Amino acid sequence: MIIFFFHLGFLLKNYKNDGSKDNLQKFFDFCIRQIELSIREIGYGDATINKKMKDYVNLLFSIIDKIDKWETFDDEQKIKIVKNYIDDANNYNNYVKYIDKYRSFLAKNSFNNLSKEILSI
Repeated sequence: MIIFFFHLGFLLKNYKNDGSKDNLQKFFDFCIRQIELSIREIGYGDATINKKMKDYVNLLFSIIDKIDKWETFDDEQKIKIVKNYIDDANNYNNYVKYIDKYRSFLAKNSFNNLSKEILSI
């Protein structure tokens, strides 16, 4: 889930200034709704679902807050951020490299290109 939140956080960060805030909000709402539906399918009750969703949304916003200035950070600062969320001592450099490649991918693609199937639902 944390890996997904890093992806979602960077996607939202990358496209937040592209002018289509309504579509970005729809995409965010769709992702959160899908997480909630997945939790419901597991069989949790309403109170547990509400607690888990609150925890997940807080985690996502925490990640978004930490990555806000990602491009200005050096590798050590980036590793420190990843360490806060992922417990995988041997691979922090790989996570940072992957995230930087993902950011490059996002920069080369439009939001509409990446979200057209979701937003057309």
